[in-house]
Amino acid sequence: SLEKQDWSGRTVKDEPVPQWDCARVVVWLRSHASEEVRAGKARFGIVTGQALGIPNARLRPLARKIKRDHQRALDLWETGIREAQLLACFSDEPGKVTVQQALHWAEAFDSWDIVDHAAALFIEARLHQELISLFVEDDREYVRRAGFAMIAWGALHLKKEPDTIATPWLSLIENHADDDRNFVKKAVNWALRQIGKRSLNLHAPALELAQKLERSNNRSERWIGRDAAKELSSQSTLDRLAKKAAQQSAKGSSSFP
Repeated sequence: SLEKQDWSGRTVKDEPVPQWDCARVVVWLRSHASEEVRAGKARFGIVTGQALGIPNARLRPLARKIKRDHQRALDLWETGIREAQLLACFSDEPGKVTVQQALHWAEAFDSWDIVDHAAALFIEARLHQELISLFVEDDREYVRRAGFAMIAWGALHLKKEPDTIATPWLSLIENHADDDRNFVKKAVNWALRQIGKRSLNLHAPALELAQKLERSNNRSERWIGRDAAKELSSQSTLDRLAKKAAQQSAKGSSSFP
């Protein structure tokens, strides 16, 4: 049971704590399962065969309470339970995540939500140099998606890296924009948009590629290009980039006496 009585006989909830091991976390997960939530996830194209039906809005606070623990994250992943694997992504220690671990996890990729959160962890672990090309060149749909999801997260979160980091990423996007598999092309589109929104320096080449793809005879390339060009050409995107550039310029000039 997840409830116990205190000294006065009142029932209190057994609150998650960092000391919980994998087995204890799984008990909590199973006690919060919801068939209604599970059915709802399936409508969004999420694979629910091993899902319990717990929204991320409950998993995120749980991850914060149990805190980060690398070995527990590895154990949670091996359960095969969707929510346990998401918790593994949320609560692993990025500094301890290895390329070998990422490749092992990739063997089980079969749902876009797990893939995207794992990709975020791999970026946080700074494995972009080793994994992005490897994943993108892999023909498996969800592994390739992981590569492009890493590009999208990397464009957003690798703020200390120079913009030149994205130059080879644009080439990968152009090379694989003809992959018409649903979860690949959506990730390719996401990656292209995120690169174009990273900075004014990257906006021009990203928009140029989007417009080139938009003119393609290939249906997948055309969809990716049209959708990305629409967002990258929008006034709101241009205004945000101009504001960001002005802030960076002001910050740079203020560092001089």
